[in-house]
Amino acid sequence: MTRPRIRVAAYVIRHRSGAELLVFDHVGMPQAGTQVPAGGVHAEEEPEQAVLREVVEETGLRTVSVVEQLVVDDKPHPDTGRPRRTTYFHLHAPATTADAWNHAVCGDTGLTFACRFLPLPLTRPLADDQDAWLGRIAPQWATTPDDQR
Repeated sequence: MTRPRIRVAAYVIRHRSGAELLVFDHVGMPQAGTQVPAGGVHAEEEPEQAVLREVVEETGLRTVSVVEQLVVDDKPHPDTGRPRRTTYFHLHAPATTADAWNHAVCGDTGLTFACRFLPLPLTRPLADDQDAWLGRIAPQWATTPDDQR
């Protein structure tokens, strides 16, 4: 049995007139879909450290804080079928965080992400069902009932 790739994913929530979720799109790669910050956990790195690092690497935001760990999801990669285990976290961003910006991704030459906040609940699903656990933060944000996963 192949060991799963250990990953983290971040639901970064900002509160203004309502709750909003931080998402991004790959500039020039619309096929990648709209996503939340996510990525692998380095050796000897705690998941909480990894999720904060991924947010910085993929969005440039350094002012977020971890609220809670939500769920550990075992789901294969959608393209390769390889096993992966993703821990989803709820994070908080200050209300003063910009509405939208572009960020050149650290370490991935040439990748730029168009970051923005979307109002919750979402009107469209995220790539790779990344929105599946939003209902764990607030039931009204659920995009898929737990019993349908």
